[in-house]
Amino acid sequence: MVAFLARWTVTSIALAVAAQLLDGIGFDGPSSGQAELEEKLLPLLGVALISTLVTMFAKPVLTVLSIPFILITLGLFLLVLNALLLLFTEWLADLFDVGFHVDGFWAAFWGSIIISITTWVLDALLGVDD
Repeated sequence: MVAFLARWTVTSIALAVAAQLLDGIGFDGPSSGQAELEEKLLPLLGVALISTLVTMFAKPVLTVLSIPFILITLGLFLLVLNALLLLFTEWLADLFDVGFHVDGFWAAFWGSIIISITTWVLDALLGVDD
């Protein structure tokens, strides 16, 4: 349970970083000040929960199914897979009307890179294990 909460927290921070750095990823609502924090905190936690669950359950299956593509592309297909999972997370969040948006594949691609790097750094700093 503690590992799940740690993963959820790290994913929340990584999503917030990606939303701040990229114009193509964001949440509906105010764009600055206290109102932004108040209105976007719960949607951020909701999207992070969805992303954490997608990463826990869908990513391992898709990674195994993608092994030929991963080998042929020397691992670069994992970047595409991560981008597709971010788009899937957006789709799931839209089903719950969370107000999270990713503007196309390239925003998802760069966002998944930012999320991966941020997660990697936070995992190293906090000692979070999968």
